[in-house]
This record gives sequence, structure tokens and C-alpha cells, in this order.
Amino acid sequence: MKKHSILLGICTLGLLFSCATNPITGKKTLNFVSNSELFPSSFQQYGTFLKENKVISGTADANKVEKVGEKIKVAAEKYLASLGQTEYLKDYRWEYKLVESKDVNAWCMPGGKIVVYSGILPITKDEAGLATVIGHEVSHALANHGAQRMSAAQVQNIGAVGVSLATGGKSEEKRQMWQQYYGLGSQLGVMLPFSRSHESEADKIGLTLMAIAGYNPEQAIDFWMRMAANADGQGQPEFLSTHPSDATRIADLKAMVPEAKATAAKFGIIYK
Repeated sequence: MKKHSILLGICTLGLLFSCATNPITGKKTLNFVSNSELFPSSFQQYGTFLKENKVISGTADANKVEKVGEKIKVAAEKYLASLGQTEYLKDYRWEYKLVESKDVNAWCMPGGKIVVYSGILPITKDEAGLATVIGHEVSHALANHGAQRMSAAQVQNIGAVGVSLATGGKSEEKRQMWQQYYGLGSQLGVMLPFSRSHESEADKIGLTLMAIAGYNPEQAIDFWMRMAANADGQGQPEFLSTHPSDATRIADLKAMVPEAKATAAKFGIIYK
């Protein structure tokens, strides 16, 4: 019992002292990892990735990725400045690279390192579609979702240790059974919903950024409808997935558009 109390105390203190308010979301977030720890590793991994993959440069598509990425970056700077957070991006080192791959994907590493795979370009089609994608990925970085996922995984591991201590006096079979229950329960009940909430949060922030950047946020809905058509109904049920279903995402985006337009209007950008 004493061991359990000590472990609980450590977890409680860790949670209390690792919650900080993210300026772009306004929410208190669980974060054990600082940018000063995370960014150097992120930048190194990004450099390694670029060396090991074919970067497309000098083409119309590559130039478009650079152009849209820069406009989203400027939008992020304007938005954060409006929130009184002019120093928030000081350690970010922005890069926007188009990489040859059939994967229909894009990503942004912590610190502003962006990759767009060429396989997604037939679905983005135009600058607005690309702004939807880059705005979404940049939003993950701005909201520190990578650090939060790492922190949540640490808490999940601490919980597994707690289960091991609590079942220490039981048979090996029962100990394994409880670990399986904990693993499944924490994954379905905590980790996957946590990830889906990040996706929805990135959708909302990304919609705002693309609107401030001069792209009509309604076009984000068109992009996700094309993505849904490309998926052709394939994929896991939503409760087993790290992402919301296409239907959920599109419905949520439709509800988010008016707020994104209203925010853009504060910067003098009016959409009908």
C-alpha cells in the first residue's frame, strides 16, 4: 500500500506541475517536454529525413508548397500577435518541403518543419486545398500536440507500473489479464480519444490560419470531401482510430467556418 501511495503522489505532483496554458488554444495541457528539449531533436530528425528521401525543388508544385507554407506562417504570426503572444514563435525554424512519395499525407514536426508528400497534390488540387493541409499540420505544432502525446504516453506507462504494483500478489495469469485490461481500456478510453481531440483542434486552428492567410475556409470542406472520396469508405471505425471519421470531420468543419470567417474579418479579410 505504501508503494501505491508513493506512486500516486508522484503522478499527482507530476500532473499538477506539468499543466500549462497553450496560448493558441487557451487550454491547460499536459506537457512534460519543453520546446528547448523537443525542437533540437525534431530539427535533427527532419534533416535526416530529407537526406534519406527525394526532395522536389524548383518545380511549380514545390514553389506552391513554399508559397502556401509561408502564407500560413505569416498568418500564424499575425494571429499569435493578436493574442499578445509575439514571442511564442521565436524558436520555430520554418521549412516547407515537397517530397516525392505516393503517400497521401503531410506532416509538420515540432518547431515548424513541414513535409508535403507529392501523393496528396492530386487531392489538394489548388492553393486553398494545400492551405487546408498545411494549416492543419502547422496547427499541430503550434498547439504542442507532439509534446502532449509524448507526455500522455509517459502517464500511460506510469499507470501500467501502478497496475503491476497493485496486482503484485496475484498469479502471473491474473497479472497479465489486468495489464491487458488496462492497456485496452487506456488505449480506447483515453489515448485514442485524446488523439482525435487533437485532430479536431488542429482542424479548428488550421481553418482560422487559412482564413487569415486569404483562403476561404469553406474550401477546406471541399478538400475533405475529396479526401473522403479518395478513401472510398475504407478505414477503421472512429472509436478505433486516431482520427475522426470523414463524416464527423466534415460536419465539424461546416460548424467551424463562421467563426474562422469572423476571426479573419478582424484582420480585414472578408468572406461572403
